[in-house]
Amino acid sequence: MSDPFAVQRERMVRDLIAARGVKDERVLGAMRWAPRHLFVKDHLQRQSYGDHALPIGTGQTISQPYIVARMTELLEVGPEHSVLEIGTGSGYQTAILARLARWVYSLERIAELARDAIPRMRQLGLANVKIQVFDGTVGWSEWAPYDRILVTAGAPKVPEPLLGQLAPGGVLLVPEGPFNAQKLVIYRKSARGGVRRSEGEDVAFVPLLGRHGWKEPPK
Repeated sequence: MSDPFAVQRERMVRDLIAARGVKDERVLGAMRWAPRHLFVKDHLQRQSYGDHALPIGTGQTISQPYIVARMTELLEVGPEHSVLEIGTGSGYQTAILARLARWVYSLERIAELARDAIPRMRQLGLANVKIQVFDGTVGWSEWAPYDRILVTAGAPKVPEPLLGQLAPGGVLLVPEGPFNAQKLVIYRKSARGGVRRSEGEDVAFVPLLGRHGWKEPPK
């Protein structure tokens, strides 16, 4: 079946992602593949390949394509890796990770979003994804440790349980900072368990709510 958004998606990858410096060919390939229009409300589909976040309901958003690609590139996901994602949302980032990793385990605190994301994974033939409704700041100890952990909401600081579930040699990426302005922060765990922290570019995400995140949304 023909894809009515194929041209827009190719233009998005070329002009909004690759042109801004994302170079990883596996990431670019995943972005070319993922039908972003399936992860937004029907009335927003025509806007789905612009470089902006879009509302997905319940006060949450789907991140702009450049940020999805940039965070995925920084995470350095290999085909042998197991990935823990905190914040499934509509499942767009989940699908990108699933194209690159061996397994993706994704936690979403809002049941409605998780319920809608699961059939999207099936529709796209992604059998290597498990989605659970739970407080993502606690992590998912059942499948730990993880080679890569990606947090897709802004945290005041990295949740300690997530660092504990990161495998030796693993990478954790989290937006850290105040409610309305964070930085991408990378944590790398050495083979001996030591953790090194480095800061990246400025971003703005919805707040990470939970036991080890923000206690309540901003007023």
